[in-house]
This record gives sequence, C-alpha cells and structure tokens, in this order.
Amino acid sequence: MSAPPEVSDSGLLAFMLPRFALKHGVRVTVVESDAEAVLGEAGVPVFAKEGVGVGLVLTTDSPHGETFAAWLTSDIGLRTVLSFKVDGDSVFSEPVVVQEEVAEVALSGDARRGQDASLRACGRCHVIGEINRMAGIGSTPSFAVLRTMGDWQERFEIFYVLNPHPSFTIIPEVIEEFDETRPSPIAPVTVTLEEIEDIVAYVAGIDPADLGAPIAHQ
Repeated sequence: MSAPPEVSDSGLLAFMLPRFALKHGVRVTVVESDAEAVLGEAGVPVFAKEGVGVGLVLTTDSPHGETFAAWLTSDIGLRTVLSFKVDGDSVFSEPVVVQEEVAEVALSGDARRGQDASLRACGRCHVIGEINRMAGIGSTPSFAVLRTMGDWQERFEIFYVLNPHPSFTIIPEVIEEFDETRPSPIAPVTVTLEEIEDIVAYVAGIDPADLGAPIAHQ
C-alpha cells in the first residue's frame, strides 16, 4: 500500500495496519510505488485530514486488497482511524462526502394525453390507476408499483426494448411493423415517441405505491 506524506508521516499506518493484520491475518507492506492499494486524493472517500478528503483506490484485482478496502470503509475501520491521536488530539476525521446536486429534468409531455395513451397502450396488462383498477394482469406490476423504482423514468422511456414489450410493440420511425411471415404473438401495440413522452409525464404525477419497503427488482 502507498499513501501521501500527510498520512504516512502522521503515524496512522503504523497504528492501524497491525490492527487490520490481527483482525484478518493479512500483512500490509507500505511502498512508494506500484501499490495494490493507494491512499490519496482519488477513490472511495475513507477519512479526512483538516477538511481534506483521503480516498482509497485498488489498482489491481486482489482478494487481500478487497479485504483491506472492506475493512477500511467499514465502521470498525473508520473507528480505528478516528481513534488515532497524537499528543491526545485526533488527527483524522470522518470522510468528506460531496453532495451532488441533482438537476430536475423538465418533462415535455402532456400528462392528460398521457393518461389516455397509457390506458390505450398499457391498460390491457397494467393497472394504470383508478380508471382501470379492476383490469390488467395479476402478475404485471401496476404503474404505482413501477413508480417506486428509482429508475422508473428510464424504464418508461425505453419500455419498448424491455421484455416482453419488443414482441408486440411498434414505435413508428423506431421499430418497424412486424413481418407478415413472423407476426406478433398478440395484437400489436403502436405508440409514438410523442405519446411515450406524454405517458412519462402522466406517470410522474402518480404517487408511488406504499410497499412498506424498497422494491427489489432485476
């Protein structure tokens, strides 16, 4: 492992590496170059010194390196770093995590048209809302359930390439009509790109279903 002078000269490595070795039976050697694990400006934030973050980068696929990374990023690893003191004073602090600003994306579709398009194109399989609450297929998630997924917008925008939709969906100028010699197994659904934008705008206004826990999906 290698580390910048502000870390290696502080005495932290001599303090924490024996504790890691005792815990996992893995000895870490400090080198100046060609290290499997590198502490520095880049990588996963692991701790900070005087407000400046220190990250960890693994340069090779190494089981021992991964074990060290898992330990250092765990609560035990962090507590070990924070417990290191010089003359009774703490030297390092918790990692600096930069909060990324998420830009809101303006939806260009019309939600009112989106409800009509959803009912026509999706309502035979999905419950889209109260308007067809008793319809749909039992094994097919409702729009409210799909709305709980973190990537719901992307899923709706590209639904026609996600199974089982490619087998019966036609998008003019994107997906051609089915060959007469190889017809769709069920009545095809034709949706325009503009209608997809309207559907996304409609779904954006749906309250996510209360499932009691985050949904697990593949």
